[in-house]
Amino acid sequence: MAATGPIRVTVWGENRHEQLEPEVAQRYPDGMHGAVAQGVEENLGDRVVVRTATLDDPEHGLSEEVLRETDVLTWWGHAAHGEVSDEVVERVHRHVLEGMGLIVLHSGHWSKLFTKLMGTTCTLRWRAEHDRELVWTVDPTHPIAQGVPHPMVIEEDEMYGEFFDIPTPDELVFISSFSGGEVFRSGCTWRRGFGKVFYFRPGDQEYPTYFHAGVRKVISNAVEWAVTVRPERTLPTLLRYDTEDFYNGHGYQGALSAEAQEAGR
Repeated sequence: MAATGPIRVTVWGENRHEQLEPEVAQRYPDGMHGAVAQGVEENLGDRVVVRTATLDDPEHGLSEEVLRETDVLTWWGHAAHGEVSDEVVERVHRHVLEGMGLIVLHSGHWSKLFTKLMGTTCTLRWRAEHDRELVWTVDPTHPIAQGVPHPMVIEEDEMYGEFFDIPTPDELVFISSFSGGEVFRSGCTWRRGFGKVFYFRPGDQEYPTYFHAGVRKVISNAVEWAVTVRPERTLPTLLRYDTEDFYNGHGYQGALSAEAQEAGR
């Protein structure tokens, strides 16, 4: 478990732009997932063990075995959301509810996984015209904000603006403002089941954002924050407890009594 050893991190990247667009491959020679992984290792050192996985790996690199051995998963996707297997989405979703941490990056807001967890469209306004982004810390006491400049200046990146169709965050850590005057809730947390979810906005493939020291610091802080400390990974379960028996729950037997069920047959 992460409580007794290094945090086990899986960095997942779609890896489509890097394969199909030479300028992106030149910008990210080890892939965007490689840059994210390097940033986590750079900041957390021996406190983490990091692996990477991509869309084209068998089972997208997210087999049951891999997910069981993952404390925190980071997710970046953009051009191929529809190519992600529904079976894999269901598997990852279950692991989040069971306690795996999830960090969704940039255009991962429109992934099958994130929209399933949020229950909304997760749509927004956008513009890709080399906007300067200022990332403002609105919760300076939050663990994810520690050591992050206020504001953090990203000289150029894609613009995301409100309205961002997400559920009200449990915690709002960062907001971003852009050269066009737009603002955006760019660092948000939620709890889903036993899992912690963090969404972080910066990181379009057209810009070297994942080499930015502050962006790397945020993602690394989020990795440490997202760990759920529990003795085992299980789904929240509906159990019936007898009066004054606080410890021995019974499995659900259905909404009807045994007699009513028998009569209905």
